[in-house]
Amino acid sequence: MGLALDQSDIDYYLDLFCNQLKRNPTDVELFDLAQSNSEHSRHWFFKGRFVIDGVEREKNLFQIIQDTQDNSNPNNVIAFHDNSSSIKGFPVNKLVSEQPDRFSKLKTKHATRHIIYSAETHNFPTGVSPFPGAATGTGGRIRDVHSTGRGAHEIAGVAGYSFGNLHLDNYDLPWETDAQYPPNMAHPREVCIEASNGASDYGNKFGEPVITGFARSFGGNLANGERCEYVKPIMFSGGLGSIDAAMVDKQPCKAGMLLAKIGGPVYRIGLGGGAASSVHVQGGRECELDFGAVQRGDAEMEQKLHRIVRACIEFDEENPILSIHDQGAGGNGNVLKELVEGEMGGAIISADKFELGDETISIRELWGAEYQENSAILLDPKKVDVILRIAKREKCTVSIVGEVTGDNKVILTDYNNGDKIEAPVNLDLKALGERPNKIFNMQTIAQNLKPLDLPTGLTVRQALDLVLRLPSVASKRYLTNKVDRSVTGLIAQQQCVGPLHTPVADVACTALSYFDKRGLKTKRLMKKVLDVNSGVIRFGVSKQDYLIIL
Repeated sequence: MGLALDQSDIDYYLDLFCNQLKRNPTDVELFDLAQSNSEHSRHWFFKGRFVIDGVEREKNLFQIIQDTQDNSNPNNVIAFHDNSSSIKGFPVNKLVSEQPDRFSKLKTKHATRHIIYSAETHNFPTGVSPFPGAATGTGGRIRDVHSTGRGAHEIAGVAGYSFGNLHLDNYDLPWETDAQYPPNMAHPREVCIEASNGASDYGNKFGEPVITGFARSFGGNLANGERCEYVKPIMFSGGLGSIDAAMVDKQPCKAGMLLAKIGGPVYRIGLGGGAASSVHVQGGRECELDFGAVQRGDAEMEQKLHRIVRACIEFDEENPILSIHDQGAGGNGNVLKELVEGEMGGAIISADKFELGDETISIRELWGAEYQENSAILLDPKKVDVILRIAKREKCTVSIVGEVTGDNKVILTDYNNGDKIEAPVNLDLKALGERPNKIFNMQTIAQNLKPLDLPTGLTVRQALDLVLRLPSVASKRYLTNKVDRSVTGLIAQQQCVGPLHTPVADVACTALSYFDKRGLKTKRLMKKVLDVNSGVIRFGVSKQDYLIIL
């Protein structure tokens, strides 16, 4: 089933079912746990115990990252929890609807809006199928932004790509070595072109401009002959957004609250993505499993979902959404359990209540598929009619699939069968709990680094010519010339600057509202060369256009 369980996983679940639950798992539960508790979803490595050369480190990687906050600006609003991070923003005049659940006039309202940044990678699906993999990386990150707190606003995107040697036709580069790639992984040049197309395409269709980013290429052999290359690429998606101060805190679940899914219907798409993204050696699985784990994006449906969330936010304290999470790896099995964790958690969920896009979907596929453009919410039972009116207006599905029970058990009843005893999923959240951190034993490997050895007779012009061919330095027109630049009306600094809008900017800026000169900015990792034409190199530095004539 492509579960990608390691020995510690197998030992843990064997003990859980044999000694605690005293029963066998169903195939649905096993698939659920393999996805929702995978390395991809739970970051066991970052939270693991590190034993290096026989000595255990005092802190894990995640704790080391958290400790950076001890020496940073104390302006955190959300840090190391929720779907995005947030820092303190500003009081602004925001534009809202007078009656968010009906057609009505717009009005301005004074409120405090905080600044959001969210980031994720979609490396495995982009490596297997670059265009849809990167597109859904953008889509999933957009849902991360709007699933912050009790709902938030997307503004603009950041995109980054790290890939191996391009091996372009009739374009020899001396550092590119011949190498084979796994049969189910795309060639780096496909990643460079198709992944950037996928991310830009989704943002264009949704209405979120990509306003900054990076591109990196690397592949070579170390001094000991070991190959080092981005065979599995990095597809980075970052999101700039805002959240109203009143919407920062998710409400804890309580018995009687409703579980609802908002967005597109269930399809047999994205099965097993959590496990597929977690294997140590990419390309070691069956190709059909990997391709089946790749999602497919529908930016139009995501825009409908966004409008439901936005309308609910505009109710302020009367927001029908009490808590929200985006659906990703693990599908319903992950996102619905996330909503009902806590002292008063647990829920009973009915398979019959989901909107199916395909009537042949099995219960395991319903529970585990990562079909895109969907989020889960805790819904105020007194405001069901409000969110249904919004959904009807936006032509977007809202399915009330379950209810919080408060007994800390998650039960999924089968199609046409409400029997809890025969339920395909019956998991005790307290029994699952926080499992012990994994132990990683590692040894230091000495690197015999070679000193820089430049070819005899290399001139400055030849060296510069080679440097300018690196994707991290070379022209970015293949990225900047295909994306929306200012949709939303909140973009204060687009990708390019200067009187001819040619150099690539080294900072991206957005506003928090249409009426105030307050917002956020994100810096580039390094300044870029935009283009090389007829011996003229244009460097994008700040707002000036520097030229070097060769």
